[in-house]
Amino acid sequence: MAKRLGAYVCEGCRIGASVDVEKLCSNMNAEQDVVFCKSHQALCSPEGIREIVSSSNESSLDGILLAACGRGTKDGLFSFQEDLTTERVNLRELVAWAMDPYDEDTQMAAGDYTRMGLEGLRKNAGAMPFFLDNISNDILVVGGGVSGLKAAAEGAANGYKIHLVERNAVLGGWAAKWDRQIPFDEPFDQLREPVVYDLIKTVQNNEKIAIYLNTSIEKIGGQPGDFNVRLRALSGTQKNANGDTKNVIELKTGSVVVATGWEPYRPLKKPFYGLGEIPGVITSVDLEERIREKSLGKTESIMFLQCAGSRDQEHLPYCSSVCCGISLKQAKYVRDRFPDAIVYIVYKDIRTPGFLEDFYKNMQDDINIVFIKGNVVSVASSLNDKILVEIDGAMPGEQVQAEVEQLVLATGMVPNATDDLRLEYRQGNGLPELKYEFPDSHFICFPYETRRTGIYAAGGIRAPLDIPSAMDDGSGAMMKAIQMIESARRGESVHPRAGDRSYPELYMERCTDCKRCTEECPFGTYDETPEGTPVVHPNRCRRCGICLGSCPERVINFADYSINGMSAKIKAVEVPDEFEEKPRVLVFVCENDALPALEMAVRKKLKINPYVRIIPVRCLGSINRVWISDALSKGYDGILQIGCQPGENYQCHFIHGSELSEQRSEIYEETLSSMMLEPERIKTKFVEITDYQKVIQYIDDYMEELELIGPNPFKDM
Repeated sequence: MAKRLGAYVCEGCRIGASVDVEKLCSNMNAEQDVVFCKSHQALCSPEGIREIVSSSNESSLDGILLAACGRGTKDGLFSFQEDLTTERVNLRELVAWAMDPYDEDTQMAAGDYTRMGLEGLRKNAGAMPFFLDNISNDILVVGGGVSGLKAAAEGAANGYKIHLVERNAVLGGWAAKWDRQIPFDEPFDQLREPVVYDLIKTVQNNEKIAIYLNTSIEKIGGQPGDFNVRLRALSGTQKNANGDTKNVIELKTGSVVVATGWEPYRPLKKPFYGLGEIPGVITSVDLEERIREKSLGKTESIMFLQCAGSRDQEHLPYCSSVCCGISLKQAKYVRDRFPDAIVYIVYKDIRTPGFLEDFYKNMQDDINIVFIKGNVVSVASSLNDKILVEIDGAMPGEQVQAEVEQLVLATGMVPNATDDLRLEYRQGNGLPELKYEFPDSHFICFPYETRRTGIYAAGGIRAPLDIPSAMDDGSGAMMKAIQMIESARRGESVHPRAGDRSYPELYMERCTDCKRCTEECPFGTYDETPEGTPVVHPNRCRRCGICLGSCPERVINFADYSINGMSAKIKAVEVPDEFEEKPRVLVFVCENDALPALEMAVRKKLKINPYVRIIPVRCLGSINRVWISDALSKGYDGILQIGCQPGENYQCHFIHGSELSEQRSEIYEETLSSMMLEPERIKTKFVEITDYQKVIQYIDDYMEELELIGPNPFKDM
């Protein structure tokens, strides 16, 4: 049965002053088989919303087209009942604000975009959410350091049952091994008792937190809302959540917080500064242990060397952010106990973020602490059993020597491996690691997310952090874990397509078990049967559509983002013949960076070439080969793809979607070759969200390039 569709065209925001709205509606009524097309001065006004609701109900519409501003603007206002599919066409930024008013080409663009929208409504369906039968309210926290403890306390305070798992016999992690803590609030002249002990008491006294010590993870399977967790006691037995004593414990949890912490860096490639060779050369962790055990003998002179192996391409290329503060704390400890001791701190830069800067300023007032900006060039044993350190850069053109009893190397923080999580994912049993082996999925936008949906990283496993920051991390990751459970309960996805109610649906009769979807999905949405057939876990999905783009057999679709739906949009554009000299170029833009950059360009009063037709996609990696061949067969003169930056400093919100679009260029070349078309008819460019000038320039440059190539010969077919 044909769908009953209605169209609404807004005249506000200068749309009515740029487009002949009456003609647009007349064409839709005559050619597009809509029940009606109505125009309104401001669809977003209360009167406009009432008109949409009342007329769509009276006419029993299945779907409505809103030709006004685009998705991302006033989404809440334009959300209607679930059984009314809504397609939004951006006439404001893509036509009215981007092209000359009342020009023939402007009107043609408006007509094309509305036809594309209506075809999308006909071929796509409203997103029907995926609901699990039972959503678990329990949350697993792995790791009992400050991040894990804070996460557990926050989760329990919000009413969720928490399962806190720690491999060791005691809680507290590294923070429980420190004798004193850096002061992060006033007064800044006194070291503090570690806050971790209060956290431990809070957790131990909360009946909503089940604690499993001496316990390892044996498996984590399933998906958000329904993770299957098996724990194993490393020694003896453990009590499960019901108080029963068992060696193996089975749990159901809705989400997971991983706070498995860090290890101090030890030089593996080559020893440095005499560590392990010269007595008295130790690391800051070694010194902390001596302080804790009160085995630090009388000290008259001690040197702290900052960035020992950090910010060094042969060791740790990054800054661990806390080393300067730790050295200042340990210097304070030495000065408090040995009033006559001389302390040297050799540094590249002192990095003391936040309130730690106040502690640094306080330490600068101590005349027995000597700060030296320079580089250590040699470390050797002296004749009187001390350590002779030679420093370059302390004085212009000169080297300085200092003789000390101990040389303390401020080494960095390295994240613990996550393979012990035993994830039952075909892509591996740990969290995928990014730059510097930290398991974040997108440092800038989603700091707690990992590439495994519903599993969040916090503390030293995520980034080098001081204690207050690690506690904040635990709170943040727990809020994400709670958000995941509630999103799963509503059948919605989380970042970056938060609130999306679609999910991948597979037509298995066509599947050839090629494994491209299981291999290319960045988030491990798919597992496989022994035969290689994909098994989808919808709640693991971030709705990027990369699997849709990877599938050569059109097996995978989303209800509101389908291969046939997009093909129908592409074919809905009227392509003039070559004699009209009005080329048509299809521009796929990623909705995360390229589309906002394009809209920003228009708001900056830059113009979009009227011969291009913009189609937003979830990710460049979601573009299917079928769309390319359909566009070229239709007669489009060229196809331009604009997405997020790939590479080492990637910006792709879906990890490697942009990278995949580059890799698939060989497939596109095969398509062009089979159609005997020039390879230049497809081009890919990358932008950041702020590159609003570049995105317009890329379009203009490509249009000039196509003019030299000439029209697509398929126009005549």
